[in-house]
Amino acid sequence: MFDSNVIISASLTKNSTSSKAVIVAEDHHTMVLSESLIEEFSRTILKIKFDRYFRPLDTRIEIISRYSNRAEWIIPTHNISVCRDPNDNKFLDLALSGEADCIVTGDPDLLILNPFENIPIITPRKFLDLTSTVK
Repeated sequence: MFDSNVIISASLTKNSTSSKAVIVAEDHHTMVLSESLIEEFSRTILKIKFDRYFRPLDTRIEIISRYSNRAEWIIPTHNISVCRDPNDNKFLDLALSGEADCIVTGDPDLLILNPFENIPIITPRKFLDLTSTVK
């Protein structure tokens, strides 16, 4: 499970650690997604501040569509409220409901909870390190 900021970072900078992690996840793993996560991702990537990075607007629509179509959609069944940033609880809900193997994030509010209910919370770099040893 990738948080929306990692996906946005991956979309902004090709060949970045986040981009490489997303590519590995898409090619070799099943990513999980929920309605609240795609809403946050879409709302964020469509902000005016990203106009200079993504031209035309269709590029952002394609990124949202690609992410939506390559992930397994989950309806969260948990109601977690342990994160110091309440807006991040949705990632924990999704990870538990989707039985995620890990949460990939750069968010310190999530990383501090590692592990959460036996689900590792790791950075994109750590994800790449772990997946490179599995192949």
